[in-house]
Amino acid sequence: MGSEFDPTGLGSCWTVVRFLDPEGAPGSEFDPTGLGSCWTAVFVLGGGLRARVDRVTEAVIGAAIEVHRVLGPGLLESVYEACLARELEAVGLSVERQVPVPVVYKDVHIECGFRVDLLVEDLVVLELKALEHLAPVHNAQLLSYLRLSHHKVGLLINFHVKQLTTGIRRVVNDLDDN
Repeated sequence: MGSEFDPTGLGSCWTVVRFLDPEGAPGSEFDPTGLGSCWTAVFVLGGGLRARVDRVTEAVIGAAIEVHRVLGPGLLESVYEACLARELEAVGLSVERQVPVPVVYKDVHIECGFRVDLLVEDLVVLELKALEHLAPVHNAQLLSYLRLSHHKVGLLINFHVKQLTTGIRRVVNDLDDN
């Protein structure tokens, strides 16, 4: 699917559709177009793994920026997690929250309490923070989650910053296009 009008700037992975609320009047809680409440954006997946991952990470970053724009810095990580999950679901992405990550040691699964904050489209691991500064250990934590969960790409997002783009790091664990 595609559209001549791309309000997201993400290219052909987005299409804009018009819809009506249950009462029949135009309505939407999410309006990425700025055209009014009768429009919304729908995410469409396709292409190779790398292209799919890139589109999902771009959508996640856009959604995180929207959450940060509305809430600003200074709240607990759990608030940002809930709002980001809602924002991602609003654009049609599947989201799992607090996904357990077991450790396999000598063929034995050990539950250590590791949890991925959000897993989007079963492709991108999100590790959310609300800290004054990110440390190298936070990158290492996300990379460990990627390795243990057998995922290739993750985003480390720190909401406790003035401008969210300065608080986002992409971490890759051997991404191929297979």
